[in-house]
Amino acid sequence: MITAIRDVRRAKGMTLEDVARRCVPPTTAQTVGRLEMGTRTVSVGWLNRIAAALGVAAADLVRLPDRVELAVTAVLDAAGAKAPRRPASVAPPLPQPGSVAITVAGGVGDYRAGDELWCEMLEGPDYAGAMNRDVLVPRPGGRFLFGRLIGRDGGKLHLLPLGAGSRQQVVADPPWIARVARLVRTL
Repeated sequence: MITAIRDVRRAKGMTLEDVARRCVPPTTAQTVGRLEMGTRTVSVGWLNRIAAALGVAAADLVRLPDRVELAVTAVLDAAGAKAPRRPASVAPPLPQPGSVAITVAGGVGDYRAGDELWCEMLEGPDYAGAMNRDVLVPRPGGRFLFGRLIGRDGGKLHLLPLGAGSRQQVVADPPWIARVARLVRTL
């Protein structure tokens, strides 16, 4: 298995010792180095431990032959665009299990026609994590309400639909909501 442990570790500015200390249970820098170089077999257990230490998903540490990666040509900040110090690449996003998508047919709010909104499905107890975020809420009869979640009162959700002059809507006890997690826009 080809891993990207070294690339991710360097991108995060961490040393072998940093990763080794953050592993649970802690390990040695030599072990992390062997896993990076492939001189020690990377089991699923090790992959999960290293991923947790780096603060990434385990899938981000695996290089699959058919997974497309884009070379980083420049790094942009307030001072302008600069060449990266080291060669780097990024992988295009993959949808998470349980995700849904919304396509935008006409501009509304911050969204433009042609945008894709990738959403994470949430259920009751997780609704608080969507506060002040755009969400899709199912309504009876196969309809939906889309807007900013601005309040929660027991089982009632208060949404502010996008667009000027929109009035607050209240939805009681929806079975799920989908929080916008990623905007995909073609320029």
